This record gives sequence, C-alpha cells and structure tokens, in this order.
Amino acid sequence: MDATELKNLLQRLKGELESGQTVAPELKSLLQDLDRDIQQALASSPAGGPVATGTADDDGSLNARAQAIEARFAADHPYLASTLRDMLDTLGKMGI
Repeated sequence: MDATELKNLLQRLKGELESGQTVAPELKSLLQDLDRDIQQALASSPAGGPVATGTADDDGSLNARAQAIEARFAADHPYLASTLRDMLDTLGKMGI
C-alpha cells in the first residue's frame, strides 16, 4: 500500500460525495478536514518514509478519526462507509 492508493481512495470518496446523495454538512466538513490532514501528512513525509500520524488540531490519529467518521456513515450512507473502510485499511497498512 502506498500514498498513490490512498490518494485514489480520497478521490473516489470525493466523487461519491458529489454524486448527489445528501450528506449532513457537519459530516461533509469532517471528511474535508480528514482529507486535508491526510494530504498534509502525505506531503510532509519524505518519499518512501513514514507518514506523520498525529493531527495539528489534536483530535487523535488520522486512522482513529477515519474510524469515527466511518461509524457515523455506516447506517445512512453505506456507499461512503465502504470507501472509508478501504481508506482505513490503507492507512493501517501504511502504518498510520
């Protein structure tokens, strides 16, 4: 698993969010914040090196935040929850 796969999953998630199904603004904001933080972590890591796991706003690890968001989507938005689970797997395999 690498940063490219994670970026592809983030793009897929963005596409699903824009597909037309209504998502609460709060959850959409959480996903946007998570996306931004993952992008920053990927950009700040040296090529092939470890990716930072903490966040600037002290909300916990990226993986823990993604798990919390996935749990909120599981019942109402299973199409998003599936992509978030894939993202969780990728984050875990990257050691994040």
